[in-house]
Amino acid sequence: MMTSATHPNLGRLFSHVPPDRLAAIDIAPGSGGRAITYGELDAACDAVARGLANAGVAAGDRVGVLCLNRTEFFEILFGALRLGAVPVPVNIKLPRDRLASVLDDAGVRVVFTEAAFREAADGPGRVLVDIDTDLATFKDEGPFEAIVPKPDQVSMQLYTSGTTGAPKGVLLTHSGQLWAAKTLTEHRRLQAEDRALLSAPFFHKNAIVAIKTGLFIGSTLLVLPKFDISATVAAVRDHGATMLTGVPTMMAMLLQRRELLDGVDTSGVRVISMGSAPASDSLLADIGKAFPAAEVHMNYGTTEGGPIMMGWYGPDGQTQPATSVGWPIAGCAFKLVDGPNPREGELWVKNPGVALGYYGMAEKTAERFIDGWYRTGDVLRHGEDGWFYFVGRTDDMFVVGGENVYPQEVETLLERHPSVAQATVLPFSHEMKGMVPYAFVVAAPGATPSEDELKTYTIDNGPAYAHPRRVFVVPEIPLTGTNKVDKERLKALASG
Repeated sequence: MMTSATHPNLGRLFSHVPPDRLAAIDIAPGSGGRAITYGELDAACDAVARGLANAGVAAGDRVGVLCLNRTEFFEILFGALRLGAVPVPVNIKLPRDRLASVLDDAGVRVVFTEAAFREAADGPGRVLVDIDTDLATFKDEGPFEAIVPKPDQVSMQLYTSGTTGAPKGVLLTHSGQLWAAKTLTEHRRLQAEDRALLSAPFFHKNAIVAIKTGLFIGSTLLVLPKFDISATVAAVRDHGATMLTGVPTMMAMLLQRRELLDGVDTSGVRVISMGSAPASDSLLADIGKAFPAAEVHMNYGTTEGGPIMMGWYGPDGQTQPATSVGWPIAGCAFKLVDGPNPREGELWVKNPGVALGYYGMAEKTAERFIDGWYRTGDVLRHGEDGWFYFVGRTDDMFVVGGENVYPQEVETLLERHPSVAQATVLPFSHEMKGMVPYAFVVAAPGATPSEDELKTYTIDNGPAYAHPRRVFVVPEIPLTGTNKVDKERLKALASG
């Protein structure tokens, strides 16, 4: 068993791991299979830190990262942390103008980018480092002494849409994220011998958690630039993956091609870790058939809350019920507020990993962070069995395949179309995605918009995952007696 990391800088998360151990492999077809040991990764992180210092970046400065998943991401992330700079991984799925606005909001000094995102990454006074062509010369080889963070010093700034739909920079600390990495590694019962497949986007908290816990324990990370069914099968067959990570949608897509697993020995996969959306009973049953030796870990958490706040093991070895979001992890305090009874309400959480607040948003911070508690906006029920169960949201946000979708944003987008006078968007159940948007629109006078036309418009002008899967043109949006949208009538219309 490895000793715990002792340096208080998150960038030195894996400093205790033997340098000859294999840290990561790029396993994408055609990638060349770049592999890096912990010793090589450590040196590369130092070189990035020195390069940033040479570029005039100081502690507290923001450093943007725009790329698909790749091993260089680890060098940039942990190198910036060693300097005390604040890495800002950006959601590359965002429309270009939204992506640029996140970089502007963060005030980034340097952006590490791939060519595909260079135009959006550019900005006045901003240094761009092309990861493929510039990173090697940007790095300055040699040792670097990581800064010792001050109490509550910001480590990373991860952007989340939260409950309003507007991107918010979540301020996570060095000490809090070190606590989270250590606590989750112990709770997950991870092993140095594990090989964890990472194909969920690295800008997302799911992947960031897997990166930190995997490197902390000294395991090997198998990196795909993005989810790919055939490459996932190859990770099990050819690279000995013992842990698959991601969201339920990814597993559903894999199991739709169940024939690709025929003849593949899946007995080495011992953990399947999923989060960001619920998994249906049928999906869990299919996973059990395809990976009979694997424990399924359904992760519950938020970027602001730790991020993972619930675990998979209860007292006396109890395992997580399929419909539960988990059992409180050691060190996490919980309370349920404003519910119909003491065992149900909005979940408030307090632990060392809770964020400091939102960057540049004092009012929103004061609303969500109160005396060390974070208001999740999730309504949970504390079952008589001691496990927690998800009930709903205090707002209208819903999750589509691991991505947050906000009805108002889709409605606003639709209403920009010249043929649409009014739009309402509601979530509907979906076997693979969990939930998907349906739209109900009132046509502008004299216009006759088609369903395909409006679907294409939302895909072209917004995130593809948020586009409405069905569009109903209605003469009017029905209202209740209190002048609110009559959602039940709209749902009945869609089901009829």
